[in-house]
Amino acid sequence: MEPEWKIFNMMEWLKVATEPSVVWRALKCAVIVGAILIMINYGDVILDGDINATRLLKMGLTVIVPYFVSTASSVSAIRKFHDKN
Repeated sequence: MEPEWKIFNMMEWLKVATEPSVVWRALKCAVIVGAILIMINYGDVILDGDINATRLLKMGLTVIVPYFVSTASSVSAIRKFHDKN
């Protein structure tokens, strides 16, 4: 049986993930990191004007990934901090 502190509680995770400070931090990270990744991966396509629906979808996903990574990291850090205190 898993120790009590390792039991995953999805509702608790979502509550922390939707706190304004977590959302704001994740949005800033997504915009900055997403823009850099888009320029690295699609800069030539953007400059050539060769953008289609598939590329726009991929660019959107490129921004969403840093958002979720930042959110997961923040939630983990906040939960770990509260578990210690």
